[in-house]
Amino acid sequence: MPPSLPATINIREPRWDQSTFQGRAKHFFMVTDPRNLLLSGATLEEARRVVEEYRAGTVPPGLTEDQLWRAKYIYDSAFHPDTGEKMLLVGRMSAQVPMNMTITGCMLTFYRTTPAVLFWQWVNQSFNAIVNYTNRSGDAPITPSQLGTAYVSATTGAVVTALGLKSLTKHLPAIIGRYVPFAAVAAANCINIPLMRQRELKLGIPVTDENGNRLGESTAAAQKAIFQVVVSRIGMAAPAMAIPPVIMNALEKRAFLKRYPYLNAPLQVGLVGLCLVFATPLCCALFPQKSSMAVSRLEPEVQARIREKDPWLETVYFNKGL
Repeated sequence: MPPSLPATINIREPRWDQSTFQGRAKHFFMVTDPRNLLLSGATLEEARRVVEEYRAGTVPPGLTEDQLWRAKYIYDSAFHPDTGEKMLLVGRMSAQVPMNMTITGCMLTFYRTTPAVLFWQWVNQSFNAIVNYTNRSGDAPITPSQLGTAYVSATTGAVVTALGLKSLTKHLPAIIGRYVPFAAVAAANCINIPLMRQRELKLGIPVTDENGNRLGESTAAAQKAIFQVVVSRIGMAAPAMAIPPVIMNALEKRAFLKRYPYLNAPLQVGLVGLCLVFATPLCCALFPQKSSMAVSRLEPEVQARIREKDPWLETVYFNKGL
């Protein structure tokens, strides 16, 4: 009979070393795996039972370490980390690739007319609002007012950017016009994420020492966290919105697509999906989830409080969000 699994494995943290890019990439490949969307309700509840029992100190008989980690990642993919509620299906991180490949593929395909630009930018920002609400932090909840403001502002910013650039690129080569949706998405991310996390910018986010002891709240840490998330989100969109236009522009000049024009959208969506399968986890892994900052770069009053507790502390840590 195999030995019983010890109850000392820390499943509140990722399985792989998060101080390395490789470790973070492995973690996010698991988190964003679209196959998690196909799991039945019974499988999700079984994973919840295993995780909750293990955290309570009860090790189910016959449970292996691989099975434990698999249950942990299934649980994390479907249940909110702070509230424990089952998350909306389309708002889960595992829905990022299939949802974004469909929306981005259509944005890149139907970019020539104003109604199409308006519709797909609205669809994209509606999806972003659902993702931001679903993955909200329990420590800094999003109010309906904040959600509405961010949604309207980001949608307006994306549409204005898209329509403005569309008019400017009318007389430029067709390939330039294909990059208008990317510029609109980048602009929307720069608006949406700071607005969605405005409470953190006003009041700060928790900063801790290396052992997780809370030292206070810092707006400087919040600014760095939000900047890192904006860079990751734009990086996530870049390959999917930069590579397919070049390929599609070349294909549209050939007889094949002229003969079968209805294949334009499926080809575009497929190319975007191929890019997103790798871009989504790799760009999530650009920065450590548990980010760090020198004490000397915090606000003077926060520095003073930290110096009172630990005069020799040089670095604080914070959760950057997603």
